[in-house]
Amino acid sequence: MSLWLTGIGVSRGIAIARVQKLQAGDLEIPERALAAGEVDAEVMRFAAAHGIARQQLREVRAQIPAGTPSDIAAFIDTHILMLDDRSITDGTVQTIRNQRINAEAALRKTRDALIAVFEQMEDPYLRTRRDDVSHVCGRILRVLLKSERQLPQRSGQTEPFLVVADDITPADIILLSQQHVSAFVTEYGGPLSHTAILARSLGIPAVVGLRDARRLLRDGETVVLDGEAGHVLADPDALALDFYRAKQRAQAQYRANLIRLKGREAISRDGLHLRLLANIELPEDAKVAQENGAEGVGLYRTEFLYMNRKDLPSEEEQYEAYARIVQAVAGPITIRTLDLGADKQVDSGRSQGPTPNNPALGLRAIRLCLKEPDLFRVQIRALLRASSLGRAQIMLPMISSVQEFRQACAVIDAARLELIAEGKQLSGEVPVGAMIEVPAAALAAPWLARQARFFSIGTNDLIQYTLAIDRVDDEVNYLYDPLHPAVLQLISRTIEAGNAAGIEVAMCGEMAADPKYTRLLLGLGLREFSMHPEALLEIKQIIIESDVGALRKEVASLMQSQDLQEMRERINALGGH
Repeated sequence: MSLWLTGIGVSRGIAIARVQKLQAGDLEIPERALAAGEVDAEVMRFAAAHGIARQQLREVRAQIPAGTPSDIAAFIDTHILMLDDRSITDGTVQTIRNQRINAEAALRKTRDALIAVFEQMEDPYLRTRRDDVSHVCGRILRVLLKSERQLPQRSGQTEPFLVVADDITPADIILLSQQHVSAFVTEYGGPLSHTAILARSLGIPAVVGLRDARRLLRDGETVVLDGEAGHVLADPDALALDFYRAKQRAQAQYRANLIRLKGREAISRDGLHLRLLANIELPEDAKVAQENGAEGVGLYRTEFLYMNRKDLPSEEEQYEAYARIVQAVAGPITIRTLDLGADKQVDSGRSQGPTPNNPALGLRAIRLCLKEPDLFRVQIRALLRASSLGRAQIMLPMISSVQEFRQACAVIDAARLELIAEGKQLSGEVPVGAMIEVPAAALAAPWLARQARFFSIGTNDLIQYTLAIDRVDDEVNYLYDPLHPAVLQLISRTIEAGNAAGIEVAMCGEMAADPKYTRLLLGLGLREFSMHPEALLEIKQIIIESDVGALRKEVASLMQSQDLQEMRERINALGGH
């Protein structure tokens, strides 16, 4: 009898394969007291396990084939850097010495404390870095406990297999991809975890957050996985197999057709040219983005320079990082200023105030920068210097008022005058724009548009703040709804305000990369989409097939609907235009 299960689809595609469970998921971590004479030996045991874990990751890194996209290797590089972070190494050693407990227990305490910090972070992407902490510490723990996870050994086997596990690390995914894994299901995880992002980069269909998957699915049974819908069908009948095999073939043909679009511009059926931009994190990603037709970069995050370190990055360090990325991008590049705050502190002793009750609404992003102008000034000086090497523009996050925007611009103007006085080479003008991710900013868009040179709509936060929900929280994330009328009204208002003022309006949130919403956004008047490079071709295909003029009329009509169910049905039917 078939069993139908639903989790969170994080990487699209259909897989039909036999289940292979990944064992040794859960670790039992003992705690024992040490005698004074045992402490030094225990510190050495931890150091040895740490060295073995680092070597394991380096071996995985060395196995990545030449020519693989840079973002895939970057996941392992990130884990290697995190492994050597002093918060993990020094923190664990200090706990061993101060509390006189064994290395496993000390590392568990370090891990739990770090995860607690990430749990408080408002930004969904950064909060899911708690998974990376867990993966890195888990690798050292397995060495200490002599409980290595056993990956399937399938040399010479060609039958498709689907891995079921509690969680899968990026390193495990890379090794499994070399054994031609068809798909994977995990009991934990979310759409923004590195595991999910890597699955999408490698094109491996995946469903995460499917609780009790290891108990409900049996080794060796045939399973159908739909990575878009988040469905897993165990023991399918012949009719279901025929249906999903036909769907597999159609998807394969669709992907093959997308490759032909690499050299084409994103021009709609009625002749409108749309700008497709990329969200990137590394200079190497710019090449992939350009190959897929990106005309520039719509979002480059900078807060990664500040994370996992004891000190703040200097102006020179930041300048070098920004210079590399600006020089690597052929078109314009939008660089977002740091989005750190009370919930995302660097461990530098910079802020000694009390932890806020609600960090999501606390001192973060532009609010922090205006309160601590020296922190902001260093970054702005580095950005202005790097801008002379390309076509950079500065984006300010979490703007909520015209006054805030003006204050930030005053700091930028002052930094420019300082650099000119010092004889530094600068570009003639660096456009400064606002990220629209707070409902107040969307409502104030007509006034902000008179000050800002451009807008970029950050739908991830805009939806969360509008609906007062946390999409990473399993208890309420079912309420996360991009099609909520209030969200659509705020997006529409922002686009209209930008158009009226003659400034560019882009969207850099996940909604821009989701093909379900492309025609809706075109109908709302959006003309610039920024997304992960891998999503560019599919969005381009939809644009090429769309009549934007017809969509504008249809969307204007459906936005007047008083029946929410009818409104959703009409949005879903936009594919015919």
